[in-house]
Amino acid sequence: MKYILGLLCLVSTLLVADTIKISDVTGTYSKYKEIKAEKELKQSLNFGFANTTGNTDTLNINGKYTLAFSTLSFNDKTVKVALDCSLFISENADARDNEEYKFNLGLEQFITDEWLAYISLNWLRNEFQNYDHKFALGFGVGKDLFKSGTHSLIAKMGIAYNIEDYSNVQESAKFTSLNEYLEYNNKFNEVSSLYLKLGAFQNVDDFDDYDVLFVGGFNFQVAENISLSIEEEVRYDKIPPIGFDTTDTKTIIRLGYHF
Repeated sequence: MKYILGLLCLVSTLLVADTIKISDVTGTYSKYKEIKAEKELKQSLNFGFANTTGNTDTLNINGKYTLAFSTLSFNDKTVKVALDCSLFISENADARDNEEYKFNLGLEQFITDEWLAYISLNWLRNEFQNYDHKFALGFGVGKDLFKSGTHSLIAKMGIAYNIEDYSNVQESAKFTSLNEYLEYNNKFNEVSSLYLKLGAFQNVDDFDDYDVLFVGGFNFQVAENISLSIEEEVRYDKIPPIGFDTTDTKTIIRLGYHF
């Protein structure tokens, strides 16, 4: 059953990409995360509420599915694979006022004890931010800047090919970007931890066009297979789609079941 759930989610991601006839981006840097993966398939189902401001001011129901595992590739190096799918939906007076879908697929492989290579594929749809479809396909390298029993800091840098199809009459955009990512983790004790993530990209053709995303949160283990997370997300888009705000925020409270 566990493998069937994972396979269904992966197939749905591939079908979406095939329908759109293009692959997309290393996208919303929440995918540029250090993948936690073991040889045994690990999955989680998450459900919660999120308050958004910016282009939408709503209280959302949200859900998220994640999958992760590791396997061996050439020279017996471990490859980590992670997939997550998430959605945000809210309605007001029987009218939908926010709706967002995301699919993120990432692969990481350590080249040495400290350096790794990654590939990421991302898709987003949110017509309330004027994105009919937003894709990114990226690759690059990363390095553990430091890692101890409680603290860790990882940095990643790479390039991505981006495609943005808009919901209004604005012409679609296709561009290459430079992507940067930092992630800090602090494990306070056996049941609680802090994480901070900062991602950015610059359009190679126009460096005045850039996007920054900050995510910070706490995770609490409330039972053996159940966790509670509280997360704040702030995104700044220097040149947003025409007629839209530069800044969006999300405050998310989510309960997760891990199996």
